[in-house]
Parts: sequence; structure tokens; C-alpha cells
Amino acid sequence: MPNLLLPNLLPLPARDQGTLRSGDDLVAAGLADARDLEALTRVAARYAVAVPPTLAAAIDRTDAADPIARQFVPHPAELEVRPEELADPIGDEAHSPVPGIVHRYPDRALLKIVGVCAVYCRFCFRREMVGPGAAATLSPEALDEAFAYLAAHPEIWEVILTGGDPFMLSPRRMGEVMARLAALPHVKIVRFHTRVPIAAPERVSDAFIAALKAPGLTSYVAVHVNHARELTPAARSALTRMADAGIPLLSQSVLLRGVNDDAETLATLFRSLVECRVKPYYLHHPDLAPGTAHFRLDIARGQELMRALRGRLSGIALPTYVLDIPGGAGKVPLTPDHLAPAGARLAVSDNCGGVHLYPPEG
Repeated sequence: MPNLLLPNLLPLPARDQGTLRSGDDLVAAGLADARDLEALTRVAARYAVAVPPTLAAAIDRTDAADPIARQFVPHPAELEVRPEELADPIGDEAHSPVPGIVHRYPDRALLKIVGVCAVYCRFCFRREMVGPGAAATLSPEALDEAFAYLAAHPEIWEVILTGGDPFMLSPRRMGEVMARLAALPHVKIVRFHTRVPIAAPERVSDAFIAALKAPGLTSYVAVHVNHARELTPAARSALTRMADAGIPLLSQSVLLRGVNDDAETLATLFRSLVECRVKPYYLHHPDLAPGTAHFRLDIARGQELMRALRGRLSGIALPTYVLDIPGGAGKVPLTPDHLAPAGARLAVSDNCGGVHLYPPEG
């Protein structure tokens, strides 16, 4: 198969004008305290930092607990690494037969085509693998090897483009990737995991949207968003452009302490997504990434929140609460337990705490 991609897949704008990338930048923008500068410099030396203008503008600088700032502005707590935290918390490496491919489930595989993002989430499960110091893109040789693997595995029906963020590719580079995927007759679905429509919505141009499609392929876009305030007018416009182009939109969110760990905040987020024609897909329990303990809450609290949401939200607005089992065993739903044995029948708990026997007495 010919290599259609040049070594540099990523067209980098001139320093992404306005993106904040250091402790000094954050202090100057009023998003960090000068007293924390030394600690923030140490954080930035280990984990990538980027806060683009759209998200910087969405932060309420008068709120010390602002949920947007909490997600993207580095914090000294990131220097505290717990014994249970893992550099590869969901076990990508254990299922990576060649560079750039993760093949954990039989009918689908990840293609990690870029190692950079428009914004770096402070809770990212790949924070040890992306950003400065990581390879910006797969080399042409590694890309050829990745496509050779996909071609040799006809059971792969879906390819999930991730990274990094695949929406950091130019329209031309994305079109070339899609052409190569379309040449694999067994690949029918391409899913994109991205933060760009939220973080840098100006990149979602008509030309880029056109590049997300190819004959014989059905494209889905899964957008990462954790709080309704991330759905700025520019982000909503980017989502509208993709929906109007006929691309189905899903969302992935992470349950985060201090960001969205209450039922009303989650309900507002999921309703807002549906209004933007985005189907809430997954609510992830936070992964055991290094330096992220301050974001985590226990699973029982997450199940409590899901029970509360099930009683108040339309089914089209309700995602599945999932845990990616550490070490690479895959995702499992963390659904609240509604069933218990009751002799020859079942005791079914409703969303308000009532218990009902099933089948009911005749």
C-alpha cells in the first residue's frame, strides 16, 4: 500500500496564538497565583500544558473553584503521585501489536495517529504519552505498519482515531487517512475521539468536515465535554456544522470531583448536549493516571448520581457509566443494582427507592 502521508502530519499554526503554555502565561492571564509559579513550572515540565483562547475565556476568574479552570489549569496537586496510579492506567501497551494500534476488542481497533492536543486535560489517562517530548505523529514507516496490521485483520469493522487528538490534522492529511481506511473493505465505521470542537472550534471548518467522510465509510464523532459551560457559542456552532453535514455525534465525559460530581450539573450537561444533537454516550469513572487523585471519587458516589439521573433525565440524555479496568481488561458498565432475589421472584428497586416484586402477583 503506498504511503500517502508526509512525515509531518500536523500543520502547527504560529504558536497557536493566545494559547497559554506555561506557569508564567497562566499567572499573566490571571488564571494562576504567582505563589504557585515554582510548583506549576515543575508540573509543566512533566505534563503538557495548553489552555487555548476559547477555554481561557470561558473561565470565571472570580471563582476559585471554577469547573473549567479545574479541568485545564495545572495544579500543584499533580505532583503528588499515589502508589495505585499507573503511567498506562487502561493498559494500552498490553494490546498494542504495532506502534499506533491498540487492538483490545475483536471488532475494533484504535489508531493513535497524533500525539498532540489543542488542550491538555489535567486528568488525562494518556498524560504520560502525549504533548511535548512525545512524537507529534506516527512516522511514515510506523503508519504503513499500522495500516498493514489493519489490512491483515478482517475482523476489524471499526477504527477509532485517537491520540492525542486526530482533529489536529489538516483537512488534507485527514482526507489521506480516510482514503487509506476506505481502501480496507472490512472497515465500515470510523470513529473520532476529539476535544477540538470544544477547545479550538475554529479548526472544524467546512473543508475539515468534508475530510471526515469517505465512500464506503460511516463516520461518528465522539466529543469530550464535562461541563455545560464548555459548550460556548463557538463550540455549539462547530457541533452544528458537523450535525448538519450528517455526521452522528456522541459525547464522552469524565466524572470529576469539583467539576461535575452532582446530579444537577450532570443533568444540565447531558440535556445541553442533546440540544446540540450530541447523544451522551459514556460517563467515565476517572482513571488512575499519575497525579490525578484530587479528581477522583468513589464508584458508590457515581452510582448514586446515575440513580438520581435515571429518575430525572430522558433516556436519550442518559449515558452509560463505565470503568476502564486498570491493566487493560476493558470497559464495564457501573450500573446501579436494581435487582435482588426475593424467593422465586425478584425485588426490583425503582429510582425513588421503592421496591417491587417481579413478576407481580396475579
